[in-house]
Amino acid sequence: MTDPRTLPYPLGVTPLDGGGVHVAVYSETADAVYFCLFDDAGTETRTKLGQRTGHVFHDVIEEAGVGSRYGLRVDGPWDPATGLRHNVDKLLLDPYATAVDGGYDWGQAVFGHDMNEPTERDDTDSADATPRSIVADRSFDWADDARPLTTLEDTVVYEVHVKGFTQTHPDVPEDIRGTYAGLAHPAAIKHLTDLGVTAVELLPSQQFVQDSHLDEKGLRNYWGYNTIGFFAPHNEYASAAAGTAGGQVQEFKEMVKALHAAGLEVWLDVVYNHTAEGNHMGPTLSFKGIDNAAYYRLVEGDEASYFDTTGTGNSLNVSHPAALGLIMDSLRYWVTEMHVDGFRFDLATTLTRQGGEASEHSAFLTLIHQDPVLQSVKMIAEPWDTAGYQVGGFPADWSEWNGKFRDDVRSFWGGEPGVLATFSDRVLGSPDVYEADRRSPLSSVNFITAHDGFTLHDLTSYAEKHNEANGEDNNDGESDNKSFNGGIEGPTDDGAVTEYRERQRRNLLGTLLLSAGVPMLLGGDELGRTQGGNNNAYCQDNEISWFDWSAVDESLLSFTRDLIALRKTQPALKPDWFRYAPEVESDDHVQVRRADDHSFGQRDWAEGENKAITFVLSHRDADTFALLVNGSEGVVEFQVPDAPGAEWELASSSDPDQQVEGAVTTLLVRDASFTLLRSRAS
Repeated sequence: MTDPRTLPYPLGVTPLDGGGVHVAVYSETADAVYFCLFDDAGTETRTKLGQRTGHVFHDVIEEAGVGSRYGLRVDGPWDPATGLRHNVDKLLLDPYATAVDGGYDWGQAVFGHDMNEPTERDDTDSADATPRSIVADRSFDWADDARPLTTLEDTVVYEVHVKGFTQTHPDVPEDIRGTYAGLAHPAAIKHLTDLGVTAVELLPSQQFVQDSHLDEKGLRNYWGYNTIGFFAPHNEYASAAAGTAGGQVQEFKEMVKALHAAGLEVWLDVVYNHTAEGNHMGPTLSFKGIDNAAYYRLVEGDEASYFDTTGTGNSLNVSHPAALGLIMDSLRYWVTEMHVDGFRFDLATTLTRQGGEASEHSAFLTLIHQDPVLQSVKMIAEPWDTAGYQVGGFPADWSEWNGKFRDDVRSFWGGEPGVLATFSDRVLGSPDVYEADRRSPLSSVNFITAHDGFTLHDLTSYAEKHNEANGEDNNDGESDNKSFNGGIEGPTDDGAVTEYRERQRRNLLGTLLLSAGVPMLLGGDELGRTQGGNNNAYCQDNEISWFDWSAVDESLLSFTRDLIALRKTQPALKPDWFRYAPEVESDDHVQVRRADDHSFGQRDWAEGENKAITFVLSHRDADTFALLVNGSEGVVEFQVPDAPGAEWELASSSDPDQQVEGAVTTLLVRDASFTLLRSRAS
């Protein structure tokens, strides 16, 4: 039998059947690595890892086991000018830790360098200012858990925050509100299943760090795009019952199991492009002190500085096997151990940059493509970073957040002239982006709103951002939002303005749910959730961001439920290929017509004030739909196409007063509204 002491794998800390744990840490530049075990009183016992194979330090620690608290110390050269930042006085988080207890106390102790002299090493011990890695219990009874394996064609995504969703939910027990257990509660799941969504996309739920500059302002990192532990569920989202010895792992698994039982997939928004350690002035929390140059991209010729395409101070070094291996091991862990169904990659373009340029043939994309564990998992890219926009540039088996859909649909309903052609492309699945590469409309994850920006309510209530609560004099957040308020900024009792806003919310939701592609709904938009005009609530872990379950727009909720149900049951409303491409075999077909039921000519598309269009959506042996869209400021009379089956009936409309009675050949569609007609198959 092989002595586990001699094995350099797996990386991290693994409990052994006979007791003790196997420890393995990668570092090309370290001289020594110490496993630091902490007892209940906080007393530290250091053990030098006695084995080294290649660049992996490893050993067996007999005294440790499930529930043990530990950290790492790495001794080696300190020479920032050449990228070396080892400091044995800093307790480091294990990059492969599956659970974390505690947080950081900001101050000199957690910085490897002297905060006043960045090239000088600081010898303050950081143990009292850092969290502990936990040896988590990986055993779990998954019983008959089964992945829903929902096809993209049938997918409706719900982007949601673990805490904010249930923090004030009256039907969720108070002691589990805002936790993994709260999201798994029947009352929370009932809202999701009644709504009809098929996947929850959780904002970052891997262990992240509370930013020091927010702490100073009395604010908190709410969104969580500041990861430090790529294997650990964020500890602050665990209920008190989970304890402090790794129980968040079990609670996360229970959540996934409950959501799966309800037919819901679980997708994670993951942040592999950077870490919480920042640039050369940032703290030494983990990777920086273990092997700085292996995990981070450094500036060639100036290795004291970090190459950054994320805007956070650093970028993970996806050109190095250690960093790539970490990402791949993490993805496989969340799939195999935690039963996650999909990933949305924050600033995914950064992960495709090896020599600086984004590449479809990067090692990152190649490794994912050939990995058998990840083949059945949804991969969603946020296709940009600070150095470039890459929508349409990912492989065919990926989908992408389509920012063009958001911008063009907002522009159209906001009354901008000359955007009818691009609006049409978005409804059809963005063929201008994907068709040339033979990619399906399902490559496009369509969204109107997301966590980053206005909610739907605020998009139609505010012409300007109102981020004063963030403490940056309203200078943060996007200023060009393509938002509209109906003539009055913010809350109003004006009935005409309120009616206009309500109609526009239905226009935007209707376009989202009736367009080809994969629709993603921002959690709370169906309820009329507001952030008071804050379009950058990343630091608002309070009532600004949390769902207000006492102020639900029941009419909007019903409208959204009905449209999702219609989409899910009607093949014509969820095509898997561009419906108008004659060279592609498909049961789907679309006609794009002018309001007078004639074909569009080039001059029609070029006419800036042309804002009326008809889409006839059909599928073999299924119901046909006519979507009449009027983005203009006046009523438009539409010539209704001939019904292919039964006479047209009203299926949905953003205009609550719209009526369709008997055989219709013409139909008046009011300003800024849509009407969806249905002809039932014979």
